[in-house]
Amino acid sequence: MNRVKQDTAVFMSNTDSKTRPPIDPAQAVCSSRADGDQSDSAAQGELSSAPSSLTSLDKEPTQDPQQLPREILGSMALLRAYPHFRRVWLGAFGSSLGGWMEIVGVQWAMAQATLAIGWIAAGKPSAPIMMGFLAAAQMLPQFVFGLIGGVVADRVNRRTLLLVTQVIRMLIAGVLCVLAWTGEINPYVLLVLGAVDGTAMAFNIPAWQVLTPRLVSRHDLATAIALNGLQFNLARALGPALAGLAIGLDSNWLPGVALVFLVNTLSYIGVIIAVAKTPNVLPTDLSGASLIARSPSAGTEETIAESRNALARAWVLIVEAAVFARRTRGVFALIVGLAAFSALATPLLRFLPILVKEVYLPGANSGAQERAYGILLGLMGVGAVIGALTLKYIPPWYPRHHFVPLSMTLCAVTMCLLVATTNLWAACGMMLFVGLFWLWSFNQSYSALQLLLPDHLRGRVLSISNMTSLGITPFGALAAGYIGTLLAGRDNEGVATIIALALLSLTLLVAGVVMLTFRTPEVDGILPGMPGYERSPGLWRGVLARAHRPREHIGTR
Repeated sequence: MNRVKQDTAVFMSNTDSKTRPPIDPAQAVCSSRADGDQSDSAAQGELSSAPSSLTSLDKEPTQDPQQLPREILGSMALLRAYPHFRRVWLGAFGSSLGGWMEIVGVQWAMAQATLAIGWIAAGKPSAPIMMGFLAAAQMLPQFVFGLIGGVVADRVNRRTLLLVTQVIRMLIAGVLCVLAWTGEINPYVLLVLGAVDGTAMAFNIPAWQVLTPRLVSRHDLATAIALNGLQFNLARALGPALAGLAIGLDSNWLPGVALVFLVNTLSYIGVIIAVAKTPNVLPTDLSGASLIARSPSAGTEETIAESRNALARAWVLIVEAAVFARRTRGVFALIVGLAAFSALATPLLRFLPILVKEVYLPGANSGAQERAYGILLGLMGVGAVIGALTLKYIPPWYPRHHFVPLSMTLCAVTMCLLVATTNLWAACGMMLFVGLFWLWSFNQSYSALQLLLPDHLRGRVLSISNMTSLGITPFGALAAGYIGTLLAGRDNEGVATIIALALLSLTLLVAGVVMLTFRTPEVDGILPGMPGYERSPGLWRGVLARAHRPREHIGTR
């Protein structure tokens, strides 16, 4: 129920690039920004860009990416040069805004229902546990169908797949609106609709992740992905705050939660129109050739035979992507890191409504809790926007295989501080930094992953990443919720939530320190024997990255 850029996923998939280019080991990981972007294929092997024929499908008077200056386009220049990308970007911003409002509405509705006296008196599962069930309902379908979604994204018309899944999700949002308006919404309805939406997301996310590479040239891909991250996090800054205000404006004729769901339903219209205007692309086979062009006059018997072998071919495609992900050390390390961060950090978003109602503002006046919840999430979004804007100030020589675990570690530290306070204003300050380090972690992980993947495997490998990171999220939330409830008791929802988040934050801190101490240079495409390949363990080595500094920097320190 979250949007095309779902919860963390989305989070993850559209906030996946730094404005600086990948590190180029061929130039001792100290090259300039432009040089690094032009030569990263030498560092990472042959990476296939989106097919060049896609540009010719764009009938609008846009610049041919092959004729663009070799300097990386700035944000505004890129939006002017690629009209399809511009329309999708604007539509996605409206969609993300509505999506973040719905996230607030769904989680608030679940917290409100499961903290009610009647629910507690009936002996039903505690609020932290129900939040874990909600995460499971939304995410487990992506674990089950994630790989299939990647295969489908690589084998069918991606534009059609996007449109179908977007329409389905728009209908789900509409059903939520009607149920909230009639007063029929309850935890079980939220779980069922969450599962249906999660299934649609399993096919939607892979199609979204391969959309940007076919709308801009590879040379400008980093800037385009950074723009995607900017719009997503601007929406994350504004959406929750607007949702909190809307929920607080509850009225007899239109409940505040229903208003939130209505806005989300309408927000799909712009992005659906934008996607419908993108170039149409034929599905491809393993070699990248068009399936339709390969057999334009296939007969009925051949079609039937093709259908009978579809499942076997799908399995072959999945195995190929899985083998690539497992044997490519940098890809494997990124997928494991994303899974750990998703399981240990993203439950914070699930438990935040309980913290507001039971810890920060217990017994507050009507509307105050809703506004506080929206402000906390909004500040996290502001922090993410600051993170996106400050990435360009990170030294170009500082590699991602240092930067990603460092960001995860700092995020864990701020989460520990957040859990340690019961003051709302202190929590607001911590949420700002959580958002900043959260953006850095996901942004750089997905940026590095995108640049390591050949185009014909991109959808499938990204689906493996989605399956692991999004699919494992509910396990972290459920385990922490059960342990917190077990230790604090059924009647201490606030204490149980604090214990659950403390366990997750401390575990993430340990994981971040371990990854920062034992680093993986292959994340940057730096292979053994290349300049800059250095794996000597050490926490301080991981923080300073002295082995990658240009000599003039080392000499002045």
